[in-house]
Amino acid sequence: MNINLDLPTLLATIADAVIVSDAHEKIIVWNAGATRIFGYSEAEALGKTVDLIVPERQRHRHNEGYSLSMATGTTKYGDTTLRVPAQHKDGHILSIAFTVGMLFDDHHQACGVVAVLRDETERFAQERALKQRIADLEKTSS
Repeated sequence: MNINLDLPTLLATIADAVIVSDAHEKIIVWNAGATRIFGYSEAEALGKTVDLIVPERQRHRHNEGYSLSMATGTTKYGDTTLRVPAQHKDGHILSIAFTVGMLFDDHHQACGVVAVLRDETERFAQERALKQRIADLEKTSS
């Protein structure tokens, strides 16, 4: 059996969003999963900054962290799943979970970031509703 493992095929078949951005936060890879989750086509996203999906109130913090990662070649989130808000093309806010990895050039200088993202909006809403239900039950039993 011969399995086609070329990168474009892998990126096209994964349901999660795969986004790669360069040292200046410009998006250089945007797969079909990213289009499905965020609403932007590949053509709309390529060349734009990651701010495309970062909600306005988180942009400053995100940009500072990204710049620091590029300057130091490290990220404190390398082996952690992050859960943060993100913004869809139509403006509604999503709850996403993602992992991130640093990319390096031939001289071992940080040159970009790869992120694998998943939409957890529905799960987050269910979890919030369950917590509220528990809080309401605790109030009525006391």
